[in-house]
Formats: sequence, C-alpha cells, structure tokens
Amino acid sequence: MTIQVFGHKSPDTDSTGSPLIWAWYLTEIEGTPAKPVLLGEPNTEAAFMLEHWGLEKPEIIQDVADNAPCVVVDTNNPAELPANINGADVQAIIDHHKLAGGLVTKGAINVTIRPLACTATIMYDLIGENMDKMPDGLKGAMLTCILSDTLHYRSPTTTPHDKDVADKLAADLGVDVAEYAARMFAAKSDVSRFSDNELLRMDSKEYEVSGTKFRVSVLETTSPESVLDRKDALMQAMTAVAAEDGVDQVLLFVVDILNEESTLLIPNDLVRNCADKSFGARSDSDTVVLPGVVSRKKQIIPHLTM
Repeated sequence: MTIQVFGHKSPDTDSTGSPLIWAWYLTEIEGTPAKPVLLGEPNTEAAFMLEHWGLEKPEIIQDVADNAPCVVVDTNNPAELPANINGADVQAIIDHHKLAGGLVTKGAINVTIRPLACTATIMYDLIGENMDKMPDGLKGAMLTCILSDTLHYRSPTTTPHDKDVADKLAADLGVDVAEYAARMFAAKSDVSRFSDNELLRMDSKEYEVSGTKFRVSVLETTSPESVLDRKDALMQAMTAVAAEDGVDQVLLFVVDILNEESTLLIPNDLVRNCADKSFGARSDSDTVVLPGVVSRKKQIIPHLTM
C-alpha cells in the first residue's frame, strides 16, 4: 500500500512542504511508494510556495483508514492529527516539537524529534548525500519551510544549523534570501479573502492549561494592521469557533514579523487574566502588545498560565 505522509491540521508552510519532501524521498530514494496529503487547505504562504516552485497541491484528506500506512511529520500530537490516527499504521514520525504523547502504533517505528526550528531541516540531514538528487522545486520548498519557521532567522527557535542549511539551499538555487523571504511574508500577510472564523483557525493548535482548553492561534504578518483592523469582528467570532471546536477560549496572537512583537486580542476577563499571569502584561483595553514574543512554540505555549 502507498504510504500517506502528512503534517498537522491547519497546515502551514512546513506541514505542506515537508510531506512533499518526504514522500519524494520514500518513493524515489527508498523505493517505497508514498504520497503527500494535507489535513486542510494550506495557508497563503504555503500556497505561494506551491505556485512559485511549480508544485502540485497535495490531496486534502479528512481521516485515515484502519491500518493505512502513514508517516507523521511536523507534529506528534494526536489532537492535531486525523481522528482515527491510532487506528492507522503509523510507521514513522519526524518532528521538531516537544513529545506530546498519546499516539499508539502497531509496532516499533522510527521516531526522529530534534531541537531544530523546522522539520525540513531535519529532513535535509536525514536525506544526506541524496540531496543532490532532489529536484529544485522540492529544494525550494525546503528553503521556504525553513525561512517560514524561523521568520527569516528572527525567531528564537532558529539554530545556526537551520540558517546554514537554508543558506546552502539558497546558494544552490540562486535565490536571494532576503528578497524571497519578503515575498513569502507578503503572501502570508494577505488575509483579505479569509473569513474571521478561517483566520482564527488558519495557524492554530489546541492546548490545555490547568483544565482550560485553548485554541492558540497565531497570525504572522508584515502588515499587522490588516488583521487588527478586524479585531472587533474577530473577537465576536471567537465564541462560535470555541464552541464548534470544543475549547473554552481562542487566543489570537498577531505577530508583527518586522518589529518582532505580538499583539494579543483581549475579548474578556479570562484572556485578560491569562495575559497578566502568563506574560506580566496588564491591559485595560482589548489588546496587549508583547514585545519580543514571536514564537508560539518557545515564547507563548511554555508561558501560558491560568
């Protein structure tokens, strides 16, 4: 059977590009038939990547069948995966997030979790000398994933190795990193065609803090005003999104990539108290600015307190 390779729900650039990369590796290098699939529509930056590098958008699936062989990338959290993930035959995990627990496999599997900023960086290392066989389009996807997850090296998750790999890929492809990153972020910043509900789910993950279930949403942009101009509507939409998704509250962080800060929307006292306890940020308005906070994985999730 063909192995399905997929990342997390609400796929960002890394969860769109890494399945493409690893499915190519399994098929062309390992000789094991594999196909990339997505657990939702890719975000605008990921769509830009696909178009720019001439890559076909993978099929979008809703769930996985019993015993279906699959490889999970860019997550290991069952909450971010298909409902029947523990019924499928997970054969490998490649990730750069903390170990969440809860996945059940049919047998022993290969698990690679490394403290790097991007799954694609890990794949570069795993592919090794076979990188010279990779088509330029997939090398471009790998570069895009790394620049996205590191916010062009601005994120505190960035390691020297991530930057070194990205710079090598850019040199190989003849890409000006600064110019290309600016085009990526411009694509990511254009959210005009998305509804409020779609924006709240576009780049979000579920986390529980002291019994309170949050959908922690992040919108990374070079034009934060384009999102903040919609803050009233977004805060009104949070109630319905939370109810539909089975969480208590949506937290929306609007990340200003260029100024390296986040604005947290404050729709009610629950979020106001969370901002105070988590970040020492008190606010009497409906927003609070968090200087230097740009990474959900390293600067937001670890500090959430109720």
